Amino acid sequence: MYRVVLVDDERLILEGLSKVVKWAEFGCEVIGTACDGREGLALIREKQPDIVISDIRMPNMDGLTMLAALRSEFPQMQLSVLTAYRDFDYAQRAINLGVCRYLLKPSRMAELNEAIRTMIARLDGPEGAKETPPEQGEAGSFIVNAALEYMRAHCTERISLATVADHVYVSQWHLSKLINRYANQSFLELLGSMRIEQAKILLADPSLRIHVIAQQVGYSDVAHFSKSFKKVTGKNPGEYRASLGEGK
Repeated sequence: MYRVVLVDDERLILEGLSKVVKWAEFGCEVIGTACDGREGLALIREKQPDIVISDIRMPNMDGLTMLAALRSEFPQMQLSVLTAYRDFDYAQRAINLGVCRYLLKPSRMAELNEAIRTMIARLDGPEGAKETPPEQGEAGSFIVNAALEYMRAHCTERISLATVADHVYVSQWHLSKLINRYANQSFLELLGSMRIEQAKILLADPSLRIHVIAQQVGYSDVAHFSKSFKKVTGKNPGEYRASLGEGK
């Protein structure tokens, strides 16, 4: 029996999917439902189902990032979307991330059954769902880009790998692996580089003391800041500031 998880913030939809679809005839069983995106992610990670049918426009949830997280972390899992969100570009991006079917509410039973049959056929194939590495790569790249965007916006704050992983809905271990694969740097190396770039901008203002700049870009220790700055730029902050004056 293939294991199924259903995620939707409309309880009537969840009840309908659970009861109306003849899961046993497909060789499937619903092993869990969730009416919240984050609750759904936790359930999926715990149960690791074969099939997920989910809405992607739920409160406090970035649907595309959630889908990318699932595709990159569980490449053999089959995903279909059931949503009222009618946007072609959004649907196309979801499909590019490896979604099997993008179904619009209210969906006809025939469309839903076809999606289920297609997902089962992929799972039943001679190599299961192993035809999905390109989709997994797309999803991994999507997750890393989302993580980098978040890091750039918050690099001067006291963020951690756990903070960023939580934002993009993957585990710390998985995000660390993806960052190393796609960015060829570690999380800490990337974060340090982003902070130094911010520091370089601030150093252009001669009224700002270096220890103040260190604090503003996320360093509590000015010596650590100076060492990190020189490692990236080849100059300590004072030398870098002086070189800015020489160029005028």
